[in-house]
Amino acid sequence: MSLIETFLAQAERRPDALAIVDGEGRRVSFGQLAQRAAARASVLRGMGIGAGDRVLVARGVSIELYEVLLAIFQVGAVATFPEPSGGLDGVRHAVRMAQPKAFAGALLARVLRPFVPELRGLDRIPDPEGGGGGRDEVAAIGGDAPALITFTSGSTGRPKGIVRSVDFLLLQHRLLEGLRQTTPDDVDLISLPVFILSNLAAGAASVIPKGKLTKPAQLDGGELVRQMQRERVNRVIAPPAVCARMVDSGVQLDELSALFTGGGPVFPNLLHGMREFAPRARIHAVYGSTEAEPIAHLEYDDIGDKDWVAMAEGAGLLAGAPIEEIDVDIVEDEVWVAGPHVNRGYLDPVDDVSTKVTRDGVLWHRTADAARRDDAGRLWLLGRKEAVSRDFYPFAVETAALSWPGVRAAGFTVIEGRNILAVCGDALDDTDLVRRGRKLGELEVRRVREVPMDRRHNSKVDHVGLRKLLG
Repeated sequence: MSLIETFLAQAERRPDALAIVDGEGRRVSFGQLAQRAAARASVLRGMGIGAGDRVLVARGVSIELYEVLLAIFQVGAVATFPEPSGGLDGVRHAVRMAQPKAFAGALLARVLRPFVPELRGLDRIPDPEGGGGGRDEVAAIGGDAPALITFTSGSTGRPKGIVRSVDFLLLQHRLLEGLRQTTPDDVDLISLPVFILSNLAAGAASVIPKGKLTKPAQLDGGELVRQMQRERVNRVIAPPAVCARMVDSGVQLDELSALFTGGGPVFPNLLHGMREFAPRARIHAVYGSTEAEPIAHLEYDDIGDKDWVAMAEGAGLLAGAPIEEIDVDIVEDEVWVAGPHVNRGYLDPVDDVSTKVTRDGVLWHRTADAARRDDAGRLWLLGRKEAVSRDFYPFAVETAALSWPGVRAAGFTVIEGRNILAVCGDALDDTDLVRRGRKLGELEVRRVREVPMDRRHNSKVDHVGLRKLLG
């Protein structure tokens, strides 16, 4: 069964079960969602959109987004998402690269279309009249047929298109479920949109956080907590920046049974904060990338006293053991991965040159993450390989700095051959910062008001912005 067929089976078996609650409290059951998706699928068929056709999707995370996405899967078309943080340029790039047949998104049609030449030749997919009806039949396509194209720029460079097939999406869902172990009784607050697809396949309820998910650092932690209490959420799946907002609320939620975070480095100070926020929950940090998710998994309770000390002393950021279904190799400090759920190529083959390597008949993906393995086989992340400076590894320095009193954020960079660590926080003592920096080596420590972070998840240091800030 494909992911869409798995969802439809859930809708038939439990039509009245809650599927999605959005940030404004609107609710939709599995049965209602299936009906609405079927109505939108009828619209697509009426426009001549079917197997293999690409549809550009530019809508916020909402109930309607999943109606559209499920409808696209139902007719065998390919949902295409521009880089979330790319703005107008990201939309134009996605259209040029993917060559979609139509687009779904009211904002694109109403506001942006006159200013985007690439959109003018595309049909806009209208909402169905009446909002219901239609057939829930699924197009018969092969498991290797493309189903989803997303664009990601990673830490640097132009957005790269990543193609996921029908079978790939289902496999990724199953592997993530091996870690999450979702049941139909779970109610999850989810700010990583792809996981809502997994919940729809698993029969669990998903709560979309209130606020603008494209700016996770600006979410109101107190409001998120109230939303979780109101909807009786028992699990959270969110990037580190969103988890940090919850921790900052100062509230303790004994009702939570699990927290899953990833999509950016999960530093020790956040892990400790999550433990205080949810004292009875199992806390999981998942390491992966858009091209390979998941790669490794770490649970809070498995981190030993020696591990905490090692991270504070500059040994790197512990990411845990690789999952059984993936092969991991460390080549010149870089993480290479291979396996059935590792992306085999980009939409543009030009992007494969620097990231794909065939060795002994096996295709490996180069993550560009520097790391090492310990005697137990666990991965210790050291930061982006291009940001390494001689014996200085970004994550090693940043992880250590985040254990210092008062440090809230830290970013390592190199300017004109000088190793510089920028830190921000409360009641920082310059003399103490210099002393601690010297313990790590030839390192210049500077205080800044804020450490620039990436726009997408607000979890990774924006090195370009940091160098500009430091001048």
